Formats: sequence, C-alpha cells, structure tokens
Amino acid sequence: MIKTVRDVNLKGKRIVMRVDFNVPMKEGVVQDDTRIMAALPTIKYILEQKPRSLVLMSHLGDPAKDVKKAAEKAEKAGKTFTEADKEKFINGKNRMKPVAEYLEKKLGGKVFFAEDSLGQGSAVEALPEGAVMMLENTRFHSEETSKDAAERDKMAKELASYGEIYVNDAFGTAHRDHASTASIAKFMKVKVAGFLMEKEIKYLEPLLKDPPKPMVAIIGGAKVSSKIAVLESLLKNASALVIGGGMAYTFLKVQGYKVGKSLVEDDFADTAKKLLSDAKDKGVKVILPVDHVCAAEYSADSTPTVVDDVNIPDNLMALDVGPKTIALYKTTIESAKSIVWNGPVGVFEFEAFSKGTAAVAELVAKATGRGVMTVVGGGDSVAAVNKCGLADKMSHVSTGGGASLEFLEGKTLPGIAALETK
Repeated sequence: MIKTVRDVNLKGKRIVMRVDFNVPMKEGVVQDDTRIMAALPTIKYILEQKPRSLVLMSHLGDPAKDVKKAAEKAEKAGKTFTEADKEKFINGKNRMKPVAEYLEKKLGGKVFFAEDSLGQGSAVEALPEGAVMMLENTRFHSEETSKDAAERDKMAKELASYGEIYVNDAFGTAHRDHASTASIAKFMKVKVAGFLMEKEIKYLEPLLKDPPKPMVAIIGGAKVSSKIAVLESLLKNASALVIGGGMAYTFLKVQGYKVGKSLVEDDFADTAKKLLSDAKDKGVKVILPVDHVCAAEYSADSTPTVVDDVNIPDNLMALDVGPKTIALYKTTIESAKSIVWNGPVGVFEFEAFSKGTAAVAELVAKATGRGVMTVVGGGDSVAAVNKCGLADKMSHVSTGGGASLEFLEGKTLPGIAALETK
C-alpha cells in the first residue's frame, strides 16, 4: 500500500507536487476542468497543513508535437504556418498560465506563476509563507520526456530542489517514466501519493486481484491491437467479456461471420482466435454484437441502417451495435457485482451511431445504483459518460486514459512504483 499525504507531516515543509492539468484548451481558455477539480482535495488538504510552500508542476499537451501537427494541418490547407502563428498556437494550447489563473479562482487564493519550470530556485525561496506556485509546462524542456535517463535525472534533480516532500497526484501520467513523474523521486527522501492517486489505485487494483464476482468487463474501441493486453489480463477474473466497437469485427470475422466493410485487423486474427479459445477454456462468456447499426461510409452524415443479423452486407460497415445486442448487454450487466468499462461500443462521437454507448452508460449507472462496483477508464469512455451526464453515477471514473489501460494490463506504472509504501 502506498503512503499518502496523510502519512507524513507537511507543516512548515516545502512541497513539490505533480498534478495532471493536461486539460483541453481553446485559445487559452480551459474547456474541461475535470482533472483540475480532481486534484483540488489534495491541494486543499496540503494547504490546510500549513506548509512552507506548495509548487505544482504539470505538462499541457506536447508543444513540439502539437506545433508540428498544426503546421502540417496548415500546409494541407495551403496556408503558411509563420512564427507568429506558432506563438499564438502555443499561447492558446500549451501555456500553463491560464490554468494557474483558473486554479486561483477555484482555490480562492493567489497562485503565483513561474514562466519556466526550471531555474526557479530563487523564486521558490522568495515565496510568501504557505504560497502556491504553478510552474510552466514541463514539456517545454525535452529532458522531461527524454529516453536518456541522465538527461531526465538532470531536470528531475532541479525540480526536486523546489521541495522537501514530493507528492504525486497525477495518475494520468503515472505510466510515463518522465523527469517530473518518476525520476524526481530518486532525489527526494519523502515521496507520497495524493488522494486522487490513492483513489485510482483503490478502485483499479481489485479488478486485477480480487474483484467482487461476477465481474463483467466491457471493452470497446477501434482496434484489437490497442486492447488485447487488457482483454488477456481481465480474462483472469472476468465472468463475461463484452467486446464492442470496431475491434469486435475482427473477432466476428475469425468466427466465420460476414463483416462487410467494417474495421478488421487481419494481422490480429490469430490473436483474436486465441483469446476466444482461452475464454472458452476458462468458462468466460464472450459477448459480441449480434446485430448492428451500419452505414455505407464512415461519416457523421451517413444514413444509419439497422442490420437485424450478425452478418453484415458487403456494401455496409458497422458503426454501432443494434437493439438485440443492447438487450444482451442488459442481461449481462444486470448479473454483475463489479464492472469495468474501457472504450465505446460504437462511433459515439457521431450522433446517429451513439445509441449503443449511451445505453451502456445508462446500464452501468443503474448497476452502480444497485450497489455494483463500477469503474470507467479510458479517455473515450470518460468522454461518453460525461456526454451522457452520468459521470457522477459511477463508482469511479478514472482520470487516466493510457494509465488506467496499462494498470489494467497488469503493468507496473513508474509514477506509482517510485512512491513509498507502508
């Protein structure tokens, strides 16, 4: 069990804390504050303990990659991406200052802002008693994400000099071995988790080790390749695997069904066959679509066509599950004592093909109301429950897409492994 901020004396101490404020931004305005709000309980608790200072650090997008994509997009549109365009883009998408200002409003107290994440030793020393400082985006320095441990360590050592106690409350980046997430812990005597990190582990760990049974795993998304490790890991404890989204059609194809123009990963045909075989050997029921909502093209404007059969005509592609499949989901979910859901079961961002995912959200929310332990993980699933207005009806909605996925795969996450245990 990891140590948390509750287990150490914070009074009069300088705290350096990794948060995950990698929030959607548009022209310098926060679009979704979920991750900021999720970190507030830990921030407020630390401030209540009367520390000497609290320095917050986070990344916000990946400036180099984001600029490259924006330049390529401009080029495709026949436009020139100038230095002025670059500066405007970065200011609107990658600067932490608007996030610091947003946090200031939520805390109701001053948040000092540092224009860089490095070189802030004197500024930290000069902070008033009990002050909060937000550093600039850590990813403006390539050392943050460097594959070279020595480069990461150099940055981490400087970040570590801003505090005596390291707090990691950034579950969303816990799967990354970065300077501000894992390397920093090498240079700190005291390194503990925040409440959000503690909560994520509290809900995700039992799903791997000893979930309330029967446990139903609902795994969706576009590709088998991105979810196969999760499916294999959850197979150990699940009573049923509900497989939806584009990935379902590779499984249907290897069973001999016609999938039309639906997304299929032929390279993963043998992997899909093995998973189906392993599930059968373990007595785990695999639920695949038995009917579909299809279209001729992958487009939000496509006319939805219900195919009342497991086989799909050659001229159509499946973009959502049909009513008979939703009825199957209902029966399966109603039998569960614990549920993990990772990935939509259709193209939910297209309104005409969002009904299956919305139905899953409703069913999982109702199960929570019956006392079932429900955990939603993965960026798209979280977006789906937020879109349906049901996030507060789940036992836990994970703030980490890639991190929750890797946790459920049974991997050791560097950002968690670096913390002290009790």
